Amino acid sequence: MSEKKKYHIEYEIRSSPRILYSFISEANGLMQWFADSVTVRDHVYTFTWDDEQQKAKLLFTKENKVVRFKWVDDEPQCYFEMEIVQDELTNDVALAITDYATEDAIPERKLIWDNQIDYLISVLGA
Repeated sequence: MSEKKKYHIEYEIRSSPRILYSFISEANGLMQWFADSVTVRDHVYTFTWDDEQQKAKLLFTKENKVVRFKWVDDEPQCYFEMEIVQDELTNDVALAITDYATEDAIPERKLIWDNQIDYLISVLGA
């Protein structure tokens, strides 16, 4: 089995950090763009896509700034993180994604994120 590598992508999003944060941290917000269904219990988020469930533990969160999840069935060092980055000069807001995938899966994973974030932007009306 090949080792997973960390990769990083950034998307410009016209939204306030406060609004964006609710879409990346709350079940309600995540359901609008990330998964068909999201439930949370004891810091464990259950994401459902087409009747397939995946559980992720919330490892870290900082209000209006960042959420970091770990898929419960993934390798110990792997996580995925969504960080809200705001440029101090222009106030432009970006969503920075850090995720892990095997080398050959990275292009496909990036494409999935591209599609998800496009959907998020349309939901935000940004």
